[in-house]
Amino acid sequence: MKKLLLVLIAVLGISFAASAQNNNVKAIGLRFGYGTEVSFQTPAGSNRLEVDLGRLETLFNTYYHYFTGSVTYQWLFDINAIPGLGWYVGPGAGAGWYASNYYTSGLTVGVGGIIGVDYKFANIPLLVSVDFRPFYSVVNNSYYHSFDYSTALGVRYVF
Repeated sequence: MKKLLLVLIAVLGISFAASAQNNNVKAIGLRFGYGTEVSFQTPAGSNRLEVDLGRLETLFNTYYHYFTGSVTYQWLFDINAIPGLGWYVGPGAGAGWYASNYYTSGLTVGVGGIIGVDYKFANIPLLVSVDFRPFYSVVNNSYYHSFDYSTALGVRYVF
């Protein structure tokens, strides 16, 4: 157990010491997870800010309808073995409106974070990512769960 913990600490230490990745570009596209979100990324110094709006659940689900918005600040790190590949982690906040055919509707506001990997293609203006975004509601005026998470595939056009 101690060896596993030491290896984990060493890997994280090396990763945090890595230089900021070259994926710090402006990009717009979609994030496909539990619903669909329009996603915009913009540089914030050597890091990145991501704004996601959406979850168009009404197109696929007749029982639950909601719209969410979130903002995450992401620290960027290279995975030096593969050019264009990197990982990111950071805090965020969000808000949403939830409605159901069976329960009351209401507002939810909360905090969370994001962790994921992304790859920027060298020859085409495309950035793909896979991430995990946990979210905890601090204001919850609906039947919506206090804790939510989203695992998603992002596809974004780089400009």
